[in-house]
Parts: sequence; structure tokens; C-alpha cells
Amino acid sequence: MKIVIAPDSFKGCLNALDAALAMQRGVLRVYPDSVIDMIPMADGGEGTVEAMLCAVTGEKITVNVTDPLGRSIDATYGLIDEGETAIIEMAAASGLTLLGNQERNPLVTSTQGTGFLISNALDRGVKKILLGIGGSATNDGGAGLAVALGVKMLDARGNELPQGGAALANLVSIDMSGLDPRLAKVKIEVACDVQNPLCGPEGASAVYGPQKGASLKDIKVLDTALQRFGEILSRVSGTNLLELVGGGAAGGLGAGVVGFLGAKLRPGSQMVLEVSNADQKIMHADLVLTGEGRTDFQTAFGKVPVGVSALAQKYSVPVLAISGSVEGSPNFLANAGVASCFSVAEGPATLEEAFMKADQQLERAVWRVLTVWKLGEESAVKKMNRVG
Repeated sequence: MKIVIAPDSFKGCLNALDAALAMQRGVLRVYPDSVIDMIPMADGGEGTVEAMLCAVTGEKITVNVTDPLGRSIDATYGLIDEGETAIIEMAAASGLTLLGNQERNPLVTSTQGTGFLISNALDRGVKKILLGIGGSATNDGGAGLAVALGVKMLDARGNELPQGGAALANLVSIDMSGLDPRLAKVKIEVACDVQNPLCGPEGASAVYGPQKGASLKDIKVLDTALQRFGEILSRVSGTNLLELVGGGAAGGLGAGVVGFLGAKLRPGSQMVLEVSNADQKIMHADLVLTGEGRTDFQTAFGKVPVGVSALAQKYSVPVLAISGSVEGSPNFLANAGVASCFSVAEGPATLEEAFMKADQQLERAVWRVLTVWKLGEESAVKKMNRVG
């Protein structure tokens, strides 16, 4: 029996590698002689660097940059392909988890630290950058990132704008003449797992602003500012960023990296699968196990289980999702190739209690599910023998 284990992190309690290890223990209880390939997964948010470095040989680089509020911070990114490819999480420098609840303020937070990470990767001579943009604390459209790379954001008097999303309301022109010329020779792919546009009721400010600390009044200010930013950057770049699918990701950073850097937006799970050489591992598998902290209607929009199952479908390999919680009908992901979804929950518990024993519950859930799977296999063999 060959089984591929490819879970996302269970946010708040298990990173992707720990989740994979717990699932492996469950598999070995049922199939002690099985061959197991583990592919810790991510979709572009926290854990993307760790997941990719678990799959391929590489190294971690730590750089002193700025956090979303401009304070000094050490952030880490990865180098693979003998130093030719950088894996960068914007969450490492511009993420929401870097701020206390009272510090969250997308009016002033900036992506500048992420730009500094990119600059450091350029200093090391990379030829390709894989940029994950999940988990942002920002709503500046990537303006801070661009400034770190030599772009000038100017007001009516020709003065450079201060950092933050609100300042973009005073944007009059963008001077791209100082953009780091090394970027022209680097391919940039961006892990983007949302489809929101830059502005409007489904845009960056309205949908994601509240979790970053924005009030209803702030949302209006931020959306107006991003509209202005989007119009000007669209003219400068020659791309209609206001209609770009995924342009609203990470507070508009999706639109910003396309407009400033000519980057390509891609599903994050797809990028991780490619780096991990998952194609070769899954094509020979008998079963694939995946999972995440919560499987619900959002999973269908490019989350890890769907990305994994899309690849498995190519080779007609069945996929089971085992997640922290499951909301929806048993077959709501059937069209995406997930045979069924299961929850690890064993009984009433507080969230804190569930988190404390998450690895044990995940192991036991895999054990239970595969016991039934094995009974089905054995029953099918017996039936074939009777017919024969």
C-alpha cells in the first residue's frame, strides 16, 4: 500500500509537518508495511517556506527588515535550487501575527518589510521568486513593497507619501524610474488563494479590512484610496488592475505585485505541489490523505485539499480529507475529487482542549477512517475470489 500524506497546517495548533507526522502514525496503525510519502502543504500564508523546505533541499536566510509598523524585525525566507529560487512569505515581515490586537491598523501598516526581503534575495542573485501573500496586516496595495524596491509614490506637490493604506488617497503619480533593474531578469510567481478584486463590496478593504483592525469608516477611506491607487497604477503598468482576479489579495498586494513587478498570480497549493515534485509521488499512490484546520465552503476556492485532489484526479487516485472540523454535506467537495471529508473531533470540548490534543485526535481519526477503508478493500477481494 502506497499512501501520500499532504495536509495543510491546522491553524492554531499544528503546522503542516506536525499534521503530516500525526497522520503518518495513524496510517501505520492500520498499514504497518505501507510506503508513505509526506508532502507538508501550504497555500501561500504562514508555513509556506517551511513546507517547501521540508520537500526539497534548501536553506533559511534571516534578514533584519521592518514589520508592518516600521519597527525593526528579523524575518526569514528560503533559498532552493542551489540558491537560484527564493521562497518568501509576506507574513514573515508584513503579517497580522506580528501585531498585537490593539496595534492592528491598516490605515498605517505597510508591506515595506516584504520589499526588503525581495531586495535581499536579489542581492543573492536569485533568478526566481515564489512569493506567498497570505496572512497580511496591510491594505496598501503593495505600495510599501514597491518603495523598498525603488519606486516613488508622489502627492500633488511631488512629495513622497507616508506609509500605509490611507496615504494612497493623496496619490497623484507613481515614479517607476528607480525600480530595481534586477527585477527585470527575475521571474516572480505569487501564491494567491483568493479571487477578490482590488476594490468594491468584495474588495480588499471591505472583506479583509475588519480582521486587520479597520472600522466601517476606515473601510470607506481605504477602499477610496485603493481605487485611486488602482487607477493610477493601471495607467502606469498598462494592466487593468481594478478588474484583476485576485487583485484584492493581501490588502491589494495581489494587484500591486502584478502592476509593479509584472508578477503572475497562481494558486498557492499548486506552487507547493510543483516544488515538492508531488506529481511523481501521487501518480504511483493507492490513496492520498489531505486535510486542514477547517474544511468548509471556502475550501472549494483553491484551498489545499482541492489543490491536492486536482492533481490526484489526473491519476485516478482517491483522496480523503481529514480536518479539524468539517462543515457541509459529505459530498460538497466531490466535484473537486475529494471522496469524502472527516472531522477529527471526538466529543464536546473547548477550542483550547481541542488544540491541546490535536495531534492525538488526528492520529486516531486517520486510524478510524483507514480501518474502514481496509475493511472495504478486504471485502472487495473476498467478493472477487467468490466470483472467481
